[in-house]
Amino acid sequence: MSSRIQLIVGLGNPGAQYEKTRHNAGFWFLDAVARAHGVTMKSESKFHGEAGRGIIDGHEVWLLKPMTFMNRSGQGIAALARFYKIDVENILIAHDELDLPPGTVRLKRGGGHGGHNGLRDTVAQLGNKEFLRLRLGIGHPGHASQVTGHVLSKASAEEQIEIERTVDLALDELPLILSGDLQKAMNRLHSQ
Repeated sequence: MSSRIQLIVGLGNPGAQYEKTRHNAGFWFLDAVARAHGVTMKSESKFHGEAGRGIIDGHEVWLLKPMTFMNRSGQGIAALARFYKIDVENILIAHDELDLPPGTVRLKRGGGHGGHNGLRDTVAQLGNKEFLRLRLGIGHPGHASQVTGHVLSKASAEEQIEIERTVDLALDELPLILSGDLQKAMNRLHSQ
């Protein structure tokens, strides 16, 4: 089994009212990848989202933005992965991470969903949690009762700059991630 990434997913919520919210950090990353590598995204009903295929640093890769709202993200991911016979280990999912401060990005394989509904549904739909995760820090509001309001609101100007910086850092390390050199990518990202 190859560890090369064949599918990159960005998690978020569709609609203008959610576009600039912290919960859409995964969408921001995916949009940056598509722009940087000239991948055209188009609506694909069978994948419940916007999808595009391109060549990134010599690797053929699918990009997917599920348009089912966060808590049903796994539906489109599983549909595309099954259709193109992409193993769970060959999927990279970019998402917002409460447990990391803005300006922090981490790469890891597997793990729990940590209360993230997009990850929860993805694990349930794929029946496996061993996909690669690109965790974009958005910070925690301090109390569990404030989480929903926090993720569904805009970051402060300073936090937004930090989140965008992590998107750029991750984009810089994408060639290593796609080639399967995950340890080197982790070392670089985790030293930022």
